[in-house]
Amino acid sequence: MSTTTVVTADELLAMPRGMGKRYELVAGELRVMSPAGWRHGKVVMRLSARLAAYVDQHDFGVTFGAETGFRLASDPDTVRAPDVSFIAKHHIPEQEPKDGFWPGAPDLAVEVLSPGDRTGEVDEKIDAWLTAGCAAVWIVNPKLKTVTVYLSRADVQVMGAGGMLQGEPVVPGFSCSVDELFR
Repeated sequence: MSTTTVVTADELLAMPRGMGKRYELVAGELRVMSPAGWRHGKVVMRLSARLAAYVDQHDFGVTFGAETGFRLASDPDTVRAPDVSFIAKHHIPEQEPKDGFWPGAPDLAVEVLSPGDRTGEVDEKIDAWLTAGCAAVWIVNPKLKTVTVYLSRADVQVMGAGGMLQGEPVVPGFSCSVDELFR
């Protein structure tokens, strides 16, 4: 479900929260994001906890949770919110951005698929993240128990059972068993 009136990032930020709705903004079009199911949340938390602990332990930067909006484009505005994200320490400005959406893309955007996600919508998100400057996009598919890593549209790797998700080159040294994400 979406609107046809153009919405700005500032208007999105001012919208009331609650009633089980999340929103993203794509070229000024407001998109309602349905709440995710429990399996989605479990996978998000497993990956988030491991990534955040590793990043904190090595002082590599900052990880963000699913409600964090990133302003990827302006006029018309695009604000996306991945399930997990990371910004490397050397990309964090000395003076933090003002309150609101983070200006620009994270270094890593992770999208955990829900049963209702459509291929075209997922492809659109991958393109948006990469075009905005993400160094890596991870697509985690709980149904297939796979993780697809995009470093570009041409540099793609799919890992399944028995595979290891590697953080290179974005989060050096990070690794996590794909099986562990879906345990």
